[in-house]
Amino acid sequence: MVTNGLALCKIHHAAFDHNIIGIRPDYIVEVHPKVLEESDGPMLRHGLQGLHNSSLILPASKQNYPDRERLRERYDRYSRVA
Repeated sequence: MVTNGLALCKIHHAAFDHNIIGIRPDYIVEVHPKVLEESDGPMLRHGLQGLHNSSLILPASKQNYPDRERLRERYDRYSRVA
């Protein structure tokens, strides 16, 4: 069982680490408001902006879902800079 893991590609992992995207404890992805205002082509539009308000694709087994409390702590950090 892995409760503190998220399967993210390199781009989304970097965006998460740099508070460009945040993941709420209800498994909804948010994109930083300044990034949503940018206009820089299809990669930004589809690769990041398109994630805004989307749901994570969760594992089949609930025991493998990311831990909500850990997400809450990380989302609070994201919210302070968003």
